Amino acid sequence: MSTRIAFLKGHGTQNDFVVVPDPENAVALPRATVAALCDRRAGIGGDGLLHVVRSAAHPEARHMAAEAEWFMDYRNGDGSIAEMCGNGVRVFARYLQRAGHVGEGDLAVATRGGVKTVHIAKDGDITVGMGKALLPEGPVTVSVGERSWPARNVNMGNPHAVAFVDDLAHAGDLLTPPPFSPAAAYPDGVNVEFVVDRGPRHVALRVHERGAGETRSCGTGACAVAVAAARRDGADPAVTGSPVTYTVDVPGGTLVITERPDGEIEMTGPAVIVAEGEIDAEWLENAVR
Repeated sequence: MSTRIAFLKGHGTQNDFVVVPDPENAVALPRATVAALCDRRAGIGGDGLLHVVRSAAHPEARHMAAEAEWFMDYRNGDGSIAEMCGNGVRVFARYLQRAGHVGEGDLAVATRGGVKTVHIAKDGDITVGMGKALLPEGPVTVSVGERSWPARNVNMGNPHAVAFVDDLAHAGDLLTPPPFSPAAAYPDGVNVEFVVDRGPRHVALRVHERGAGETRSCGTGACAVAVAAARRDGADPAVTGSPVTYTVDVPGGTLVITERPDGEIEMTGPAVIVAEGEIDAEWLENAVR
């Protein structure tokens, strides 16, 4: 490892990330290292970390190398590994564009949730093909204090529990994971979205992201919310043959989610790189002792 490690800082609707370019997968990033980098007081700070690796260089992504040159090795802010991050994919694509690896137009990004299609538009917005939602059967309940709500179980490559509430304040501080039941519904934990209506096909959410706490935005969560809202509203593109689009307000901005008749979901929103620099390896070594 060199004495200094390059990094960038970026966000998508204020869901923010430390970006570590490492094409040949040469930088060791154990859980404690990631948590130190994402620490908002003693590190760089971020909801998560985007480790940018060529698919062929990473053992978890080599089987996707023929489809996607780049692998988003995503980590939550506590250092745990996650399958996918929708806002993260947009920031990942923005980094690839900034670094000259890709230009405007279409590209593919490998993730633990599969290969995602991405389109970088001339106007700056980035659209990500988020795949299809799975809707596991069975009742789920989430709670905050003395309040409880039924929740829709939606899987976007990672698990979500979507609860429709009267007031977003009812979600509490979201510093700790909201309790849910049954425990068997989410054996590895869950992202919990609390949702209110803003207008026709327009909703707003607050979210507790597994491994990160409350974040300013969650891309997969916005997709899960749009699907849950559509089913609640009696809209299923697979049945009607027409796409359904929801505007989803998150604390950090707005995302536009479209579900197509074939079940594929597209998410459109901004992605910004705000800074770049170098991590001092001596600091990092001391930080994780």
